[in-house]
Amino acid sequence: MRNRSECLCLVVFLVLAILSCSSGAQPAAPDAQNRFDIVIVNGHIIDGTGSPWYSGDVGIRGGRIAAIGNLHDAPRKQTIDAHGQVVAPGFIDMLGQSEMTMLVNPRVPSKIFQGITTEVTGEGQSAAPLNDAMIAADRAGYDHLHIHPDWTSLHEYFARLERQGMGINLASYVGATSVRRMVLGDADVQPSPEQLQQMRALVARAMQDGAVGVSTALQYAPAPYAKTEELIALASEAAKYGGIYATHMRSEGDAEPAAIEEAVRIGREAHIPVEIWHLKAAGKSNWGHMPSIIAQIEKARASGVDVSANTYAYTAWFNTFSAFIPPWAHDGGDAKLIERLKDPATRARIRKDMLASDARWDNEWQEIPGPEAILIAVVQNPELLPLQGKRLSEVAGMWKEDAIDALCDLLIKDKAFTEVAVFGMSEPDVALALKQPWVSLDNDSQGTAPDGPLGQEHPHPRAYGTFPRILRKYVREEHALTLEDAIRKFTALPAQRMRFTDRGVLKDGM
Repeated sequence: MRNRSECLCLVVFLVLAILSCSSGAQPAAPDAQNRFDIVIVNGHIIDGTGSPWYSGDVGIRGGRIAAIGNLHDAPRKQTIDAHGQVVAPGFIDMLGQSEMTMLVNPRVPSKIFQGITTEVTGEGQSAAPLNDAMIAADRAGYDHLHIHPDWTSLHEYFARLERQGMGINLASYVGATSVRRMVLGDADVQPSPEQLQQMRALVARAMQDGAVGVSTALQYAPAPYAKTEELIALASEAAKYGGIYATHMRSEGDAEPAAIEEAVRIGREAHIPVEIWHLKAAGKSNWGHMPSIIAQIEKARASGVDVSANTYAYTAWFNTFSAFIPPWAHDGGDAKLIERLKDPATRARIRKDMLASDARWDNEWQEIPGPEAILIAVVQNPELLPLQGKRLSEVAGMWKEDAIDALCDLLIKDKAFTEVAVFGMSEPDVALALKQPWVSLDNDSQGTAPDGPLGQEHPHPRAYGTFPRILRKYVREEHALTLEDAIRKFTALPAQRMRFTDRGVLKDGM
């Protein structure tokens, strides 16, 4: 796979990965107090700040950087020769999606292969809070990964991770969708004052358990049922603990200006920083709109609202196939959705809405040139495995039906589990977003592996290639970024944004 090999084009010694390996070292004996555990020599140090590279050695002791400079004669247990290579902090993935697959393969090789040593996850739905009704509704997903959820809170989930062990560091938001489902289920309803207070309490509990903020994914039901005031209330609770409001906005297409304004309003009224996930201009009719999107965000920043964003810098996004279905058809969850897809009259209404231009929902069917722009990536039903890697247009041809019917029938056969890659962005928009000084990087893919249960899926190329692709395409080939600025976007910028004060730059004590 091309993107895996690209990881080798620029070899980076990941100091934070080395630190995690040595963090369990025993204290030095009195006669060896000045001895380093590891010294990395002869490398070009790019420290994450955006400053030009400089020469020097990096000494590590007890899991932290103990010295940077000329350590030629310093005693050490191990030497790593980085001649001709770059020494940099471990990369930080601002949206990683590995909370479940890390339980399947704790090494998460697709992350570490590309230099990611810290991941932030929890897009709208988080590993917790969790109850029996949610587990039952999401049974297909747990069964697909052979996971038995034995936790109900983030505290319990984190404890399970620590007992099991993990290959990278993990931070999580508490998902506003998870909080809503705990109290309201999957129905299109609004919370009473008492129910909203319960939801706020769940956010507070999650923040106390270690969540980094509250998040939304407002394209995916039941999240669209939440009104802005509900989100302000939840974000206000997270703000009390120094959290961030991170969002997959209500629209990334025709209604994106209104969606950005909603995110800015939440930040302003909840007094909380805002992180816009995977910034894009989706749909051919919106290609070329990135300059106005950037201007809108810059205007919000100038007004005093702390707004930033991240990108994975590919022209195809990746999401659940059921997102093509209008929100009203999801009322009550996936089981109700499948019932509606099987009913001819309701299916006709779904088709009509998909074929209509309606700014009230993010209609992905109107954002793509045709069914050939949809690639089937992950299925749960074993009988559908031959479809992974095929375009929806191919599936429709195989089944001898039109593309919308093929979409609906595939969702029925796969219990609405299917995930797809959707080609709906323009390269100039992607590149312009990447170059903004307040834009960091997200992988937006769950950790995966080339073998084992996860190796049976057909992931988006970004699962392995996000960070190395930036280095190849935008640094070496197109010179859109310097190497130092790219590494800043991988390290210091996200660390600063997430308040990760112990990582992201190379200096003593980190």
